[in-house]
Amino acid sequence: MAGTFSQIYIQYVFAVKGRENLLHKPWREEIFKYIAGIIREKNQKSIIVNGVADHVHVFVGLKPSMNISDLIRDIKNNSSKFINEQKFLRGKFSWQEGYGAFSYSHSQIDNVYRYILRQEEHHQQKTFKEEYLDFLQKFQVEYDEKYLFEWLD
Repeated sequence: MAGTFSQIYIQYVFAVKGRENLLHKPWREEIFKYIAGIIREKNQKSIIVNGVADHVHVFVGLKPSMNISDLIRDIKNNSSKFINEQKFLRGKFSWQEGYGAFSYSHSQIDNVYRYILRQEEHHQQKTFKEEYLDFLQKFQVEYDEKYLFEWLD
């Protein structure tokens, strides 16, 4: 009996609720490692997890048996629970509703990896809103502005 073999590369982008700058440097890396662990626990390939104080980029090799929305639901639910249990913040932490999911070919892995790795540097020149709208345009995603993230202008 023949098997099915494939790998789908997805970049998720999601934001802190209210787009607050709550992912502070002293513990940001710990959260990113935790998110990578969630991905591995789901038997998916964590390529890179990185971001800045108000949003995160997660690049994964996704097996077709994993639903795109199920993985991001688990990442957001489990990581917010972790952040709250660790008491990194005084109040309750949560992610904004929604996310972006963008697919890539195998030949683009290195470029996407480098892009996500350089988030701090990248956001010295471009806001999150500009970045996210660029993704939507580049991938020709139709959207209604009222359903996008809360923006801090």
